[in-house]
Amino acid sequence: MGKKETKVAFIESRIFTIRGLQVMLDRDLAELYQVSVKALNQAVKRNESRFPVRFRFQLSENETNELVTNCDRFKTLKHSSILPSAFTESGVAMLSAVLHSDTAVRISVQIMDAFVKMRKLLTQSSGIIQRIETVEQKQIETDKKIDIIFNALESKEAVPKCGVFFDGQIFDAYAFVCNLVKSAKKNIVLIDNYIDESVLTLLSKRNSGMSATRPSKI
Repeated sequence: MGKKETKVAFIESRIFTIRGLQVMLDRDLAELYQVSVKALNQAVKRNESRFPVRFRFQLSENETNELVTNCDRFKTLKHSSILPSAFTESGVAMLSAVLHSDTAVRISVQIMDAFVKMRKLLTQSSGIIQRIETVEQKQIETDKKIDIIFNALESKEAVPKCGVFFDGQIFDAYAFVCNLVKSAKKNIVLIDNYIDESVLTLLSKRNSGMSATRPSKI
């Protein structure tokens, strides 16, 4: 792995998502640009008009405390009276222009590469998450349908209009069809091209006077 790839990987570890934006903190940028945090923020202050809120913003106390909690290297911020500043991709690009150093220009290019790479990863992750959510939603709908089927099979309050039987449940299926034939009130229409003795036996269970017919064309 080359030095540039190593540097980009290091920069990626310094990119945070704060307020829904990918940003880098002034302390990390100062380290990369090889200047003090004070010098970096002074350069920003001298060119304040070049850093609107969409380029740079100051973290709140809660955001700073969260950083301190999750990152050991920010423990010094716990006792600092100055809240850190966060720079977006555009803010980082502007920094290289106000710092006036070859190091800043060179490092900014690498930082831009890291931001682009991170943005692609986030886009890909978003697509994957969306597909997973779609699959999960379909699974939930399928589970609901299965629950309805099993609840209907287990229910003894009403006779179902149709039955679902598994391999080996021959008696259950036979009993179901017998009850269905017996429950017919007007007539029975058999829609099947094949009729054997078992079918005739089932039809014999119908109530007296109940007709059983088969359409001439099926």
